[in-house]
Amino acid sequence: MSKTTNKFAPEVRERAVRMVLDHERDHPSRWAAVVSIAEKIGCVPQTLHEWVKKAEVNSGKRAGVPTEVADKMKALEREVRELRQANEILRKASAYFCPGGARPPVPAMITFIDDHREAYGVEPICRVLPIAPSTYFERVAQRQDPMRLSARAQRDEVLKPEVARVFAENFAVYGVRKVWRQMMREGFPVARCTIERLTRDMGLQGVIRGKPVRTTMSDKAAPCPLDHVNRRFYAPAPNMLWVSDFTYVATWAGFVYVAFVIDTYARRIVGWRASRTAHASFVLDALKRALHDRRPTHRGGLTHHSDRGSQYLSIKYTERLAEAGIEPSVGSVGDSYDNALAETINGLYKAEVIHRRGPWRSFEAVEYATLEWVDWFNHRGLLEPIGNIPPAEAAEQYYAAADAVDMAA
Repeated sequence: MSKTTNKFAPEVRERAVRMVLDHERDHPSRWAAVVSIAEKIGCVPQTLHEWVKKAEVNSGKRAGVPTEVADKMKALEREVRELRQANEILRKASAYFCPGGARPPVPAMITFIDDHREAYGVEPICRVLPIAPSTYFERVAQRQDPMRLSARAQRDEVLKPEVARVFAENFAVYGVRKVWRQMMREGFPVARCTIERLTRDMGLQGVIRGKPVRTTMSDKAAPCPLDHVNRRFYAPAPNMLWVSDFTYVATWAGFVYVAFVIDTYARRIVGWRASRTAHASFVLDALKRALHDRRPTHRGGLTHHSDRGSQYLSIKYTERLAEAGIEPSVGSVGDSYDNALAETINGLYKAEVIHRRGPWRSFEAVEYATLEWVDWFNHRGLLEPIGNIPPAEAAEQYYAAADAVDMAA
């Protein structure tokens, strides 16, 4: 019926209705008048009869809802439906994009539309989100035909898997700067701002260090060596200045204590030990490991620096330093700056391993994770103070340069 109605202009419908009402008296009944006039204008009698009834309702001669009011009601109902749908889309979008007020990235909005287009349609979602339907359809076309992507977008598609790989291979702790440095080392000529944009789009975020925790329990009555370092944590060669400290990790089975010995030349961890207790023996084991692996040969040329913890002032520890010909050095009480380098390594360890991968169930889990991290830190982790290279590489460069000088001599 609607199609038949739409065939006739409003003027034709009005004239037909008027003719029925004007000539109704000339026919046995209204229906006879309707049939007669419908044949002449080319419509079915039922359609013309509906036009007449609507005209009488609009003029107030028949009970019912006038056309104008009915149209307004339909428009209001449609508006209510659209508003409810928009509110539903907004509610789901708020949960999807999280609060913050910033404009969501276009790739995120594209994904949201992909997930909800069957329920709401593309255009209704685009009316709510700050994105044009043409933008969405262009992205869909680009997915189907990658050659339609811009040159930058095509390069992004190549770089994104590499960025994700570098991030994952480095304990998922690298921020923009170190991801960029590592990719440059691997031969990817890419700008830092590009890495920043890609990591943001991919939702990759490096580790953020927290406030250090004090673990030093000093023995003020014990004899204490002098501070020979005075916060100058620099050495011109390996095996000239070592610093030591330990930290603790809470597990479901109790505390685990982890001690490190660090060579300040390349900030390499030369010895470490995990223990269930904080007795002096466990920091001594870390020192023994460093002496065994590094084998410093020039007696009197190596200084060992620590804080005033009772473990480092114990008789066994100081005796072992003396046996190896190592000069002891101890910082002041309660001042982390006097052992800042060791505190820095502890902070990196806690931020990159303990806090990021916890909670921890057992001693064994912490010990194995520490083994993995020390190997990565020494051989693959990039350190800015030594030129954005791993500590082991920095030490190798020193010995290679020294050998070249010896050969030249």
